[in-house]
Amino acid sequence: MNFSPLTAISPIDGRYRAQVSELAPYFSEFGLIRYRVLVEIEYFIALCELPLPQLTQIDASLFEQMRSIYQNFTEEDALEIKNTEKTTNHDVKAVEYFLKDRLAKLGLDESIEFVHFGLTSQDINNTAIPMSLKEAMEEQILPGYTNLLNTLWDLAKTWKDIPMLAHTHGQPASPTRLGKEIHVFVNRMEQQMELLSSIPFAGKFGGATGNFNAHYVAYPEINWVGFGNNFLESKLHLTRSQVTTQIEHYDHLAALLDNIKRINTILIDFSRDIWQYISMGYFKQKIKAGEIGSSAMPHKVNPIDFENAEGNLGMANGIFSFLSEKLPVSRLQRDLTDSTVLRNLGVPFAHSLIALKSLTKGLQKLELNEQALHQDLEDNWAVVAEAIQTVLRREGYPAPYEALKDLTRKNEKITQEAIATFIKTLNITEEVKNELLKISPQTYTGVILY
Repeated sequence: MNFSPLTAISPIDGRYRAQVSELAPYFSEFGLIRYRVLVEIEYFIALCELPLPQLTQIDASLFEQMRSIYQNFTEEDALEIKNTEKTTNHDVKAVEYFLKDRLAKLGLDESIEFVHFGLTSQDINNTAIPMSLKEAMEEQILPGYTNLLNTLWDLAKTWKDIPMLAHTHGQPASPTRLGKEIHVFVNRMEQQMELLSSIPFAGKFGGATGNFNAHYVAYPEINWVGFGNNFLESKLHLTRSQVTTQIEHYDHLAALLDNIKRINTILIDFSRDIWQYISMGYFKQKIKAGEIGSSAMPHKVNPIDFENAEGNLGMANGIFSFLSEKLPVSRLQRDLTDSTVLRNLGVPFAHSLIALKSLTKGLQKLELNEQALHQDLEDNWAVVAEAIQTVLRREGYPAPYEALKDLTRKNEKITQEAIATFIKTLNITEEVKNELLKISPQTYTGVILY
């Protein structure tokens, strides 16, 4: 069976491929190979700029030609490296051989042994992967979260003055405003995204067991720690982990994944709330011509976008949790469990991106049903009891809570008329009675918070 979106095992590369194709340059096998080539090339150039004594003859004018190897990297180049890997059975060594061949074609035959000089494969992997993640975050993932955040903020402002019955424990509660309830999620996302911005993208770069052993034994006069720090910071725009084993300890990566998971959890909460508001009739959904809500029930317009988002956010968070718990753990100085696991790094981000797009699509289909919100408030006049008993406390009225409790827990429905009749029987001034009579479920919505 030939590979295609129809035969793919994972829905990421099958059903949802078109929705996440923008992540392929960062998280695919092609992307990983390209970032490895980038790191190797920039490292070789950095050795030339140092310079190592054996590389002083290399003309700096060749640097751009070297960089063009990764800047113009093609699928054919990646396939060439994969074919070499069939012989080497080592993916990073195959990259090294590829680059030696390309540099030899630039006339650098005498210098090609300084490709991958003093390094272990994890010096390449543990810089290539955080680089790819950093660029994916900056160029694709964070813009996705930011766009959704901006959409929610716009809705919070649009619905700022729409009164709505709140529900605590599933029961009618003190009224709120629809915009404010959306703003809750805006505020939560903003705080988590601010925390996210403080997490560095860290890489390991220090030779076989992190001590620059091979570098130091060959050139003890060079400050290799300073070189490594400068290389990662100025060339790769990463933070170098200073004390490591053979591999990156992944603590910062785990923090990033946990942070994204918290944002996704906020969006799961949001998805469920909107789903519930739709089921309560607070929102209708725009119907696109030709679309079908149910194969059996023609009347249904299901809230599928919010269900799709919830499902994909849950999938993403399950994988984020596993990655953040597993990656910081490695036996002694190195085991290979992180290698196979890291190849799945793009999967939870792909599920997250699908969810973001589903939420955006779902929000665009919402139509506010103000009449339903108004009617729900009208049907629940009992919620103003809190307001009335609070004002009575202010006035020194005896046992106001108990008086309202007796009224609102009667079997008959509490209406506007019942509340008004109760107020008129109270032994308080006419001025206070008039104040209480002005309170309604539509007006008892508290302070405007933004």
